[in-house]
Amino acid sequence: MGPESEFIQRDRRLHPPAFTPNYKTSVLRSPRIPLWSLQNSLSEVTGPVFSPEDIGPLDNDLILNYAKDGEPQGERIIVHGHVLDENGRGVPNTLVEFWQANASGRYRHVNDRYLAPIDPNFGGCGRTLTNQEGYYAFRTVKPGAYPFRNFVNSWRPAHIHFSVFGSGFAQRLITQMYFEGDPLLGQDVISGTIPDPEAIQRLVAPLDLEAAVPLDCLAYRFNIVLRGRRSTLFENKLQGN
Repeated sequence: MGPESEFIQRDRRLHPPAFTPNYKTSVLRSPRIPLWSLQNSLSEVTGPVFSPEDIGPLDNDLILNYAKDGEPQGERIIVHGHVLDENGRGVPNTLVEFWQANASGRYRHVNDRYLAPIDPNFGGCGRTLTNQEGYYAFRTVKPGAYPFRNFVNSWRPAHIHFSVFGSGFAQRLITQMYFEGDPLLGQDVISGTIPDPEAIQRLVAPLDLEAAVPLDCLAYRFNIVLRGRRSTLFENKLQGN
């Protein structure tokens, strides 16, 4: 087995424990009894199969895909990167979904009661397929921070949620991307459950001026690594992939 096919073992010590009292929601979400291993059904391991025909022309443009009578308010950005395997090879034809709050920090969701306004021209969600090199990109506005009911004055840093589909429903992975230089990141109790600072940094997208569009928008680069020691942390696969 040559270096090009090296298996890089994931270090499970990087993963946060499911029960983290400092993050109060984990008290109800964490399991109380040993997990059961269930046999996957045929549909879970053989589908879905996505093609470019499944993607709309504005699915990867959150600036335009919900616009009604103008463009959304906020800092215009591009988010781009690669979906990679454990050896740094791009994973092609992967469905990448993303959703986020608007520039004021509010989601377009019935349960979001934050006093910030809803932007009538911003839906906050989209999707795209990676190309043959595993590359993806989308346009959006930078999401705002928002308060949540953890402690008296708890705030979430700006972040974008990501979902990545493999070759079956059982292979879906979910994570969050943060922004370089965000002062709230060091105070965030959710990302703070991750015990390894380097693993947290793998969730932080650096500014990428080489991909920015002059006089239009900044850009951030976020690579998603599916397996191995350099893997992105996925909130729905804390035991590893």
